[in-house]
Amino acid sequence: MQLFYNPHINEASDGFSFDKEESGHIVKVLRKKEGDILFVTNGLGYLFKTEITLASEKKCMVRVVGFERVENPKYRLHLAVAPTKMNDRYEWFLEKATEIGIDEITPLICDHSERKIIKTERFDKIIQSAMKQSLHTFLPKLNAPMTFKEFMKLNPEGQKFIAHCAEADRKSLKSAAKPSQDVTLLIGPEGDFSAQEIATALANQYVPVTLGDTRLRTETAAVVACHSIVFINEA
Repeated sequence: MQLFYNPHINEASDGFSFDKEESGHIVKVLRKKEGDILFVTNGLGYLFKTEITLASEKKCMVRVVGFERVENPKYRLHLAVAPTKMNDRYEWFLEKATEIGIDEITPLICDHSERKIIKTERFDKIIQSAMKQSLHTFLPKLNAPMTFKEFMKLNPEGQKFIAHCAEADRKSLKSAAKPSQDVTLLIGPEGDFSAQEIATALANQYVPVTLGDTRLRTETAAVVACHSIVFINEA
């Protein structure tokens, strides 16, 4: 099955048309024609079955012939991850985390962050593409970049973890995280969180965790953390 994305479709929709770029891909590259079936999600957990009524490279039109609602996941995973110095590494994290399963992402500007100006337009496209490729029907929410201090004011519900490399008592994420509970996890920049940031997180009831015995890059740590939470919830 190949999955397409349209954020505007809902249970009341009879049909819709794809934009020029997607229409060209469907008709010219995939060689779809009138009568062919396409599966579409709106990123909100709905899977729509549609039939092509007009196979035009400029405006491919479909009618909705049925839909189903995918059950909400039993937990939510929110990763707040510091941007990497090289942008392509952060994009790799976004792609892989979306494929594995994540609900919300916040680029986190920290004291040691080398990149503090973030443009998220391309990030959105990468997340959408990864959602379609992995056949997920929930589109992860990408928040605007936020400073560490601003993020501390949010006080999210559920389990709260901060993964850092400082010499201190830390639990293994796999042993600390509990299944079927919302998780918010902080991943720092290449230079790690500052001592003040770690102290602030602990004062806000974040549990310090380790992701293993080796020192991981920011983007690798984020993917490992994402997989660990998903694995725990599959048990």
